[in-house]
Amino acid sequence: MQALAGILSVTFPFFALVLCGYLAARSRLLPLDAVPGLNMFVLYFALPCMLWRFGSTTPLPQLFNPVIAMLWLVAAALIVAGTAWLARRRGAGWPDAAMGALVAAFPNSGFMGVPLILALLGEAAVGPVMATLLVDLVVTTSLCIGLSQWGAADEHGPARAVGRALRGVLRNPMPWSILLGALAGALGFAPWAPLQRTVHLLADAASPVALFTIGAVLARSQAQVAHAAATNAARLGDVGVITAVKLLLHPLLVWGLGLLALRAGGLTPAVLTSLVLTAALPAAGNVSLLAERFGADNGRVARIILWSTALAFFSFSAVVALRP
Repeated sequence: MQALAGILSVTFPFFALVLCGYLAARSRLLPLDAVPGLNMFVLYFALPCMLWRFGSTTPLPQLFNPVIAMLWLVAAALIVAGTAWLARRRGAGWPDAAMGALVAAFPNSGFMGVPLILALLGEAAVGPVMATLLVDLVVTTSLCIGLSQWGAADEHGPARAVGRALRGVLRNPMPWSILLGALAGALGFAPWAPLQRTVHLLADAASPVALFTIGAVLARSQAQVAHAAATNAARLGDVGVITAVKLLLHPLLVWGLGLLALRAGGLTPAVLTSLVLTAALPAAGNVSLLAERFGADNGRVARIILWSTALAFFSFSAVVALRP
């Protein structure tokens, strides 16, 4: 009982901040028109500073560990292939199959995972989380965007979609923040003291504002859920299945692959714990934006993100309790 209370003392405040953001936007105390601005602050100011700070202090072998990258890629590929195949069997088009696969394989490691796992396991656990974030931003997202355009005409086919995805990666500040932080750490570079203090202030704001923003984004996305009732995606009836894949199958798969790597000497138990907890996180909220952009049913994706975030309070806490 004391162990459970200790776990909840860490996890509850994080999910409570998500709930606060959700209620603020749902009640219109926070205008829905203000949510994009809040999201922009986190994505382009606070979160890059936090990732830069961790990137500059994380040992390079952790950040660019080929075993971690391969393990995470194999798990993501299996989740994407299985989820997309199931959706296609149920009659989904390629956009819905691909975005359903992405929301099942891409955890909310940027906005939620880094601060939450830091609070649970300490700074040593952050490196593997950021390594998985790089893989998901660069490889998994690009793969699923290309898959979403598989059945399109040549001028809008997979190659062009992957090119658009890679251009999006280049414009995304999160991977650049990690890479530039790692470079600064490797070179022993320290910014001018007042500038470094500014970076630290923004980094300190990232965790609470990002969690609040997740809730606000979920409330805004829920307005689109009502439109899913008359669509083909709603008839798929797979929201519960994909939510279960994200919260249960994904961490189990990472754990199983991690045990093989552990026995081969490629991972340590501490790194495996970080990876399993990352996989147990709810779905990433940015998949909703990608679904809308690439022609998938955003209502279906928004429901998966909403339910996975709500249920993750219980499932993630259970995974934390079961860790060695």
